Amino acid sequence: MRVEQVFETRRNLLDSRPMQDASQEPDRHVTAGALTVEEVAVEGSLRPRSLADYIGQAAVKQNLEILLAAARQREEAADHVLLFGPPGLGKTTLANIIARELGVNLHATSGPAIERPGDLAAILTNLDERDVLFIDEIHRLNHSVEEILYPAMEDFAIDVMIGRGPSARSLRLGLKPFTVVGATTRAGRIGGPLRDRFGAVYRLDYYSQDELATIISRSAGILGVDIDTQAVDVLARRGRGTPRVVNRLLRRVRDYAQIRSDGRIGTDEATQAMNAMDIDDEGLDTTDRRLLAAIVQKFASGPVGGAAVAAVIGEEIETIEDVYEPYLLQLGFLDRTPQGRVATERARGHLRGLGYEIPAPRKSDRTDAGLWDGMTAEGRAEAEGRAESETVA
Repeated sequence: MRVEQVFETRRNLLDSRPMQDASQEPDRHVTAGALTVEEVAVEGSLRPRSLADYIGQAAVKQNLEILLAAARQREEAADHVLLFGPPGLGKTTLANIIARELGVNLHATSGPAIERPGDLAAILTNLDERDVLFIDEIHRLNHSVEEILYPAMEDFAIDVMIGRGPSARSLRLGLKPFTVVGATTRAGRIGGPLRDRFGAVYRLDYYSQDELATIISRSAGILGVDIDTQAVDVLARRGRGTPRVVNRLLRRVRDYAQIRSDGRIGTDEATQAMNAMDIDDEGLDTTDRRLLAAIVQKFASGPVGGAAVAAVIGEEIETIEDVYEPYLLQLGFLDRTPQGRVATERARGHLRGLGYEIPAPRKSDRTDAGLWDGMTAEGRAEAEGRAESETVA
C-alpha cells in the first residue's frame, strides 16, 4: 500500500518564516496552530494509523467503521466525508486513517492551494480508482473551483471548455470513482451546494481529560519517555481539550526533564515546566489571561464588544474569536451576549486566585426610574385600574 501526502502549502509557509530565538518571543502561546518543521515530523509519528488506535470521538469512529467496512465489501469508493471542528482535534489524522482502512492512496491538498479550476482538474484526472482526495480548509476554495467540484463529486465527471468565442464548446470528461474528505474549522462558511454533496458529515468535539491522558501515555510510549501517572494528569488538565496541544506540551516537558533532571517526568518536573512556560492550572497562557484581565479590569467584566477587546490586547479580532474564545467559552470563563463578551464569576475567581486585582462588576440594573418604580401598591393598583378603564372607553 502506498500513501501519498502532499504538504506543499504548509511547507512553503514554514520555509518562509524567519528563524527566531525562543528566548526572544514575547508570549508563549499554547494553541492548536501551525506546526514547526520539526514538529511536523514528530506529529506524524505520533498519529494513529488505524481506527482501533484512534482515541476519542467514539460516535465518529463508530459511524466511520460502518461506512468504510461497507465500502470495502462492495469494493467501491466510499461516500464523501466532511470533518469539521476546532483545529488540532484529528481531522487530518482521520483522513489518513480513511485511506489506510480502504487500502488506497491519499492525495492531500488544501483549499488555498487550488487557485484555478485547472489545478483541480489536474488533481482529479490523476486520481486512481477509489483514491481519497483530502482537501484541508475546504471552506477557502474559490467559487469557480467549487463549480468544477460539484459534478466531480456527484457524477464523477468534469466539464471542460474547449476553444473561445463562438466556436467554444463544452466537453465532459469522466473520472474514476474517488472519495473526497474535506476538513474545515468553519463549517458555516461552506456553501450549501458543496455541503449537501457530502454523504457523511461529522463534527469533532473537544476531548475529555481522561482521553487526553490516554493520548499522552500513548505518545510517551512512542517517544520513549518515562512519565508518572500524576504527571500525565498535570499535562492532561492543561491540554485545552486538544490532542495537538498535549503532544506539544509533552515534548516541551521532555526537553525540560532532560536538561534540568534525569530525563524522567514526574509531577515536580511537569509542574515546573508548566510554570516556566507560564501555563496555569486551567491551561491558560499569557494571552488568555490578558484577554480575561482586559474584560474584567478595563471593562468591569463586560459586556464589551470584540473590537474593543482586540484593541486593548493588541490581537486581531479573528484570532480572538477562532483561537482563544472557544476554550474560554468551554471553561465557562466567558459568555457571549447580544451586547458583547461578559466575564463570568468563575473567570473572576480564577484571576483573583492568580493575584489579579478584581474590580466590582458593572451593574446591569437600570439606573433610570421605571414606570412602576417608587410607586406604592395602592398607587400601582389605581394606575392599572385607570389604564384599564381608558382602554374600555
